Amino acid sequence: MTLYFIGIGLCDENDITVRGLETVRKCDVVYLEKYTSVLQCPIEDLEKLYHKKIILADRELVERRAYEIYEGAKDKNVAFLVVGDIFGATTHTDLMLRAKENGVECEFIHNASIINAVGIVGLELYKYGKTTSIPFATESFKPETPYEVIKMNRKDGLHALVLLDLRPDESKFLTINEAIRYLLHIENNRKENVFTEDTVCVGCARIGCKDFKIKIGKAKDLQHEDFGRPLHCLIIPGTLHFIEEEALKQWE
Repeated sequence: MTLYFIGIGLCDENDITVRGLETVRKCDVVYLEKYTSVLQCPIEDLEKLYHKKIILADRELVERRAYEIYEGAKDKNVAFLVVGDIFGATTHTDLMLRAKENGVECEFIHNASIINAVGIVGLELYKYGKTTSIPFATESFKPETPYEVIKMNRKDGLHALVLLDLRPDESKFLTINEAIRYLLHIENNRKENVFTEDTVCVGCARIGCKDFKIKIGKAKDLQHEDFGRPLHCLIIPGTLHFIEEEALKQWE
């Protein structure tokens, strides 16, 4: 018996690979991790295509009660579905390690993730530096790590991919507009000329879906742009090759 880690892509039920679909259909139990990302379709659409009932796996189950997932794979075939690719979050690696430590056989079926799908923007993937993320801020929690990462990447001429926080259970998704305001607030306090109103950046929404939106512009303009429904991310380009410059013009 086996625990299958299966990436199901970025948009809807049809993004799963043929091998992934064949594997899901032969599994006895199917989990869908639901807190590090979300699909752009109802879970019922997945169940209809997969011919399986899907169990939603929240943070509590995946991180604190992971044994419920991998112990079941000792006498059944279990699928652990992940939006995007299977190892986009550390928690998935942790689940895999725990399963192996407990003698559970694991197999892996990959898929597209935001890390490679942003190639559509036209910036060379191997020129991206460290990826960072912007959280929902509170009065006591306003980390400046995203600003620091952008600063480091720009110093090295590298592109910065900024992922935005989400709380699917609360239907809360950080927007590009909020992310820009977050970074400008830090800039206003530090005044290091890392991310100003004139910083050129690229806003991306629903990458991987037919109704994706990409827009390049200065921060002061993009913070008022309507990017529509989630998921959103932000890119701050580094030093550009002439092909990258040409590619970015299509999103002006």
